[in-house]
Amino acid sequence: MKKIFKILGLAVLLFVVYFGYTTYPKLDLISGFSAKSMASGHFIDNRSQEMIEKGDNDIDMITLAKNKIDENGKFATASVYGLKERKAIYREGLGATLINDDFDVSKPYEIPKRTKLVNNLPFPYGNNAPKDTVFANVDYAKLNAAVANAFDQKGQKNKRTRAVLVIYKDKIIAEKYEMGFDKNSKILGWSMTKSITATLFGVLQKQGKIDINKPAPITEWTNDERAKITINDLLHMNSGLKWEEDYTKISDVTQMLFLDEDMSKSQINKPLVGKPNATWNYSSGTSNLLSGILRKQFKTHQEYLDFWYSNLIDKIGMNSMLVETDMAGNYVGSSYSWATTRDWAKFGLLYLHKGNWNGEQILDESWVRFVATPTNTSNGQYGAHFWLNAGGKFPDVPKDMFYCSGYQGQMVAIFPNHDLVIVRMGLKEDPEFDFNGLLSGIINSLKK
Repeated sequence: MKKIFKILGLAVLLFVVYFGYTTYPKLDLISGFSAKSMASGHFIDNRSQEMIEKGDNDIDMITLAKNKIDENGKFATASVYGLKERKAIYREGLGATLINDDFDVSKPYEIPKRTKLVNNLPFPYGNNAPKDTVFANVDYAKLNAAVANAFDQKGQKNKRTRAVLVIYKDKIIAEKYEMGFDKNSKILGWSMTKSITATLFGVLQKQGKIDINKPAPITEWTNDERAKITINDLLHMNSGLKWEEDYTKISDVTQMLFLDEDMSKSQINKPLVGKPNATWNYSSGTSNLLSGILRKQFKTHQEYLDFWYSNLIDKIGMNSMLVETDMAGNYVGSSYSWATTRDWAKFGLLYLHKGNWNGEQILDESWVRFVATPTNTSNGQYGAHFWLNAGGKFPDVPKDMFYCSGYQGQMVAIFPNHDLVIVRMGLKEDPEFDFNGLLSGIINSLKK
């Protein structure tokens, strides 16, 4: 009997050691992800705790978290086996922010001033209902079959699509949602936020207020070789700075999103591991660094907060969109923007129409060409905070297609030669989800 107890004791000890070595260091990230996801999903899109746990948080390891939502206090907490409890607070206008024990929740804060598009126009240039339009050159049977094929059959969890929207010649020709979602549902775009962040530099450039070819205004780089890094290099993810973008472990990106107070500084202290404009490396830290650079363009924090909405988001009627901030008040330009599927489509339409929105030139046409031009050493995959099909990633899709892309398969795809924008929101990404099949199926429904 003593021998059995010794064996059991040894087994327990080995488990504790194994858990401590492999899992305990990740608990901050697990509970942090869960608390942030819970607060955002509930307070921004009114999702229930059960819906978030079965959908947004149905990820390896994240399912270990035990969550609580406080309706009165407007916050959510999460912990794993009672350990490493994390808290995310919701503030109107700023969204949910994952906080640490040093964060002063009683400190006053500024929020962006919003204006809602008011006119009598139908979607997309107004908030009235879209006009029903039937195009003679659209094979609607093929179109609807391609869209339907993007969704799971009842009881399945293979494709996990939440929404597909197809806009042709500014008209909605297909729109479908998973049960529990509709045209009013706000969905997290994850890294599609990067394209929003970059576009604001295009707006400033159009206004003559910034030169992206000048060195990035980072004091810490002034006296070393990083001084050669330009804003252009950062927009192309081509700075040569060290960064690890791995969501499966403790890495630069997971530490930034779930531990850092000021995400705009996460990349600043990284050394060069390559040459600027010659070493492409995808980095969420770079996008948040750019958000910090944007903040420096304004005299006050209020001006920075307002600019994102007044000069882009609300200007094109993306009134549902909310971009969340970190503890330091920076917009998390890498990852945290929410909007309805229709409003995500409006962003695609802005680029489809070469920066023009209903007669107003918000971006120079040259900016649209700029973001869709391949970055050096990216093998045709990447432009300036937009992904490209120039390298043929999707073999049956036109190579001029460029797109916003986010974690778990969020996509706004822009087809310049087809007058077409396709939006897909979901929980599975390429190659688990067949984007080539969805996009090519829709393209093939348009008769030449």
